[in-house]
Amino acid sequence: MKKKLFIFTNESISFQDGKLYCDNVDLKTTPEGLNKVFDVNLFGRKSRKKRFHEIKIKKIKIYNNIFSYLLSVVESTKTENAKYLIISITPYTFICSVFLRLLGKKPILYLRSDGYGEYKAILGKIGPLIYHFMFNIACSISNLISCREYILRGKKGKIVSPSQLDSSWLRQPKNLEVKNFKLLYVGRFKVEKGIFSLLNLIKNKKNISLTVVGAEEGTESHLNQSNVKIYKTQTSKLKLMKFYDDHNIFVLPSYTEGHPQVILEALARRRPVIIFEDIKHVIGDKKGIFVSKRNFINFFATLNGIKKNYKKIQKDLRKNKLPIYKEFIENLGRNILSFD
Repeated sequence: MKKKLFIFTNESISFQDGKLYCDNVDLKTTPEGLNKVFDVNLFGRKSRKKRFHEIKIKKIKIYNNIFSYLLSVVESTKTENAKYLIISITPYTFICSVFLRLLGKKPILYLRSDGYGEYKAILGKIGPLIYHFMFNIACSISNLISCREYILRGKKGKIVSPSQLDSSWLRQPKNLEVKNFKLLYVGRFKVEKGIFSLLNLIKNKKNISLTVVGAEEGTESHLNQSNVKIYKTQTSKLKLMKFYDDHNIFVLPSYTEGHPQVILEALARRRPVIIFEDIKHVIGDKKGIFVSKRNFINFFATLNGIKKNYKKIQKDLRKNKLPIYKEFIENLGRNILSFD
């Protein structure tokens, strides 16, 4: 009999045609993968907006407010020998961790990104102070898993390498030459993702085009840039791969990231990646990632450097050893079971 695993997240989940959907693909595939090992019960926030990725597990509960959410947290603690996994620190999940500990359960906290940077991008100077308060308390009462050592800030925890990649991502992509710069960004339209700074960088630049994949409905009406095309979140893996294959450079303009899946996807399709100095820590030992300053002169110089050496970069990209989804889920499951 599978051990019960309660997963608590701040993810917004919508109910459509008898099915449940979210926008963050990690919050879809991680519970689905763990459901093969555990009896997964997923908790999230109710969303009225249409979401894109169907979550294919049976036991999902969504709540309108923090009070109904916490009532279910309390109810879950009555289950014998269950595991409690909290994904990321937000006000919702922070309060959840405190309740679990007060009720005699030690949660497992899975940190996927640097909340200090995210809160600063969203709230300014006060953001890191708010996150620091939640981080210190939540970490002191939880077992820790993270995708990066630095995210733990010196605290003891297990390290995993998240991935959405399977063998189809690693198949030989078509070769491209760089004439005009065809840039791709896959991700949400959020301030902390840096997409607005990227749009400003390339505004009115005739030889640079940008395709954005991951916009919510109505986003198009807020933009007036002839060199930018916008598409909704892509749920088809093959269609998403085609977006990578049809563009020659991928750009991730985020102010903060932990272990961004889109970089792995771009590298798997052998497309060079440009990031900015804020997240240069994500490079690790991976080849084909280039760091730019957040100004057009340096950004354009980086683009030209890639164009000049594109064939060599393509060869270097073949040397990358990228993590795959199956290995990630197996490792995450083992780590969850390892905690008493």
